[in-house]
This record gives sequence, structure tokens and C-alpha cells, in this order.
Amino acid sequence: MSNTHSDTVAFVRDTMLPQQEPPSSSVGAVGWMRTNLFSGWFNTVLTIVSLGFIAFILYEILPWLISPTWDGTSLTNCREILAGLGDESGACWGVIRERWQQLMFGFYPSDLYWRPVLAFVLLLVAIAPLLFADYVSPKLIWFSMLYPFLAAWLLWGGAIWAPIFAILGFVVGFVVFRYGSKVILPALALAAGVVAAILWWTAIGPAIEAPLSAAIPIGIESVQSREFGGFMLSITIGVTAIMCSLPIGIVLALGRQSDLLLVKAICVGFIEFIRGVPLITLLFVASVLLNIFLPPGTNFDIILRVMIMVTLFAAAYMAEVIRGGLAALPKGQYEGADSLGLDYWQAQRLIIMPQALKISIPGIVSTFIGVFKDTTLVSIISMFDPIGLSNAIRADTAWNGVYWELFIFIGAVFFVFCFSMSRYSMYLERKLQTGHR
Repeated sequence: MSNTHSDTVAFVRDTMLPQQEPPSSSVGAVGWMRTNLFSGWFNTVLTIVSLGFIAFILYEILPWLISPTWDGTSLTNCREILAGLGDESGACWGVIRERWQQLMFGFYPSDLYWRPVLAFVLLLVAIAPLLFADYVSPKLIWFSMLYPFLAAWLLWGGAIWAPIFAILGFVVGFVVFRYGSKVILPALALAAGVVAAILWWTAIGPAIEAPLSAAIPIGIESVQSREFGGFMLSITIGVTAIMCSLPIGIVLALGRQSDLLLVKAICVGFIEFIRGVPLITLLFVASVLLNIFLPPGTNFDIILRVMIMVTLFAAAYMAEVIRGGLAALPKGQYEGADSLGLDYWQAQRLIIMPQALKISIPGIVSTFIGVFKDTTLVSIISMFDPIGLSNAIRADTAWNGVYWELFIFIGAVFFVFCFSMSRYSMYLERKLQTGHR
């Protein structure tokens, strides 16, 4: 190859230099620290002071946390163990070793622990097609639809016919709506389907279920709601409220933006009333006042009452979160749906609502986390959630005086659940962030 070009223009290269690795001071952990922790004199001083403060906190807390008291049988025994080691103070972790099952399952029969454990494992299977649709077969959604009935049967027990007849109520309602919409208005057909389902659950179904259960007694041992407690109770209430509040919140958000005056007034009144009342008040209504308005002899399960109130409370806040997502969409999205000839529900399902929900993901997950943590408020109405059980455990003379150990364990378990929801929301936001494509 001629070197004429190199002779005439000496500063222009004809060949590429071999690629080299970036300097170690600009990549990896060293590069991250130089950029984020030691980028200037002020950040350097702030980093050193912060590290010193963290080291001081760890120096004071770690000896207390790692105290070897897991075999302690009482607070007095823990203090004897620490005194034998020459320690003046330390955590009494023996209470966690001895009472962790009670904190998890409450007063649920110990020989039936497999049922709530199985219900929790099946919960993970049921939500898999909803959370990770790209990695799970879509046919699994049928199991997700059946899971609420299966979980209720596993937790409360009883005859197998109860969940079957509950499912048949939805089938009856759907069949009435499906065939009724061919001869009458869809709104009237929907109302007829709801009425048919209610009649099935309240009159027809029980009349058939009772003799069938007596003739074919297939089922598992029944467990009363008063035996529920611990994290099992919190998860049961929290998961129910989370699953039901989102669709109810979507309906309320759409109703609040409706042009129908009556529908809008009902939705606005409901949302503003629920948001203006503390959850504690609603729980007291569910626990004490609701039975006053029911017919004499009505047996309305306390956990079901609490689930309904917590769900309605979460749905009101969810409606406002979703309404914010709807308000954030430009008017052109609605005009585009109209230009395609879509009706209202098609536009909402295919264009408007997917974008509004994507915008609302942080608020939705924040509401979910708040609802799950608010389940601890049921201890005020004498239900034994983890906080209520901690008070019961400390009432035992063997553990009277133990505080931090129980609350640290309860807080750690809540952190695992809430942090998992937070990380999934971040994953979902990255997955749905299509603006760069």
C-alpha cells in the first residue's frame, strides 16, 4: 500500500489502534466510588463522616444483635446466659425460636400447618401468570381464577361443595349475562346476571348444598376464624384487599370521569367518604356495628367483614391513583380511539387503560404496600395479627419484658414482603418503558 498519504499528511493515521480496556479507576467499584462518594472535597468529607457514623451504630448494635441466646427458655434464662458470658446486655432471641410458629400461624392447629403453607405456595403459582406472563404458560390463568376458592377451602376447611357452589354462582351469572345480552340491553343483562348469581348464593345454592354435603361428606377439618392469627392473618387480609381493590378502583375511577350524573355522583360520594374516614373507624364498623344492621341470627364471619372494609378502603385510594393516570394521558389518545371507531369499553381496554395503568404503577404499588402494612391495625379490634400476638406473648410471665426482639422479627418479615413488591414494581416499570424504542 502506498505511503503517499502518510508522507503528505503526517498527523492522519491509516490504521486503527488496538482496543484497550478502560482505566480501572473509572469502571467497577472503584469508578463508582470516585463518581458517587469521592467526586469532590465536600462529598469526600460527607462520605467519611457517614462511614464513621455507620461504624459507630454497628459497634453499638451488633454485640446486642449477635447475642448467643437462641436456646433461652425465658427472659430470665437469657439474662443468665449473658451473665455467664460476661455480657451486660444482649437480645433474647429465645422468644423467636420458641414462638415463631405462633407469630406465623396464630392459634391455627399445629397438625394443620400444612394447609396455610400449601395455600401460600399455591398463591405464588396463581400470581405467576399475572406477574410474569412472558415466562409462564397463559393456560395457568385458569388456575389463578380458581385459586381464591381453593385457598378459602384450604384455610377454613369444611365440605368441598362450598367452594364448588360458590364457583357455580359465577357461572350462573355469566350464562345469564351471555344469553341475556342477545335479547336485552347489555346493561340490563349484566344486572340480571348479578341478580341471578346473588339468588344462587343466597337461596338456590344453600338449598342444594346442605343435603348434598350430608349425602356425600367430602371435605377437610373445619377451622374457626378465631384461630387465625399471625402473618397468616395479615397475608390473607392483605392479598384479598390487593387483588380486589385494583378492579374496583378501576371501575370507580372510570365512574368518577363518567358523563352520567348519577354514576359520577355515586363514585365521587363513595371515594370522598371512604378517604375522609380513618381505617380504624371502618374496622370498628366491621367489628361492632355491622351486625346491628344484619338480620338476627346472621353469622357474618369477622375476617370476611374486615376483608370487605379493607378492600373498600384500598379501592377508594386506588381509584384516585388510577384517575391520576387517566388525567395524565393526552387528549389525542382519546381522539385516536374515536378515529378507529372503537366504542367506550374497547377504547378503555385496548388504548386508554393500559397506558394509564403503566403511568400509575408507582402509586398502585405504594397503595398495595400501605394496605399490607395497615393489616396490623386489626389488632385494635382484638384480632391476633403479629402485633396482637406480640402483646399476647409478652403477657406470658416467661417473656414479660421482651420488646425489641419481637418487633425486629415482625419488621423484618414485613420488610421482605414490602421490599419484594417494590422491586417487582421497578422491574415492571423497566419492562413497560417503551419510550426509547
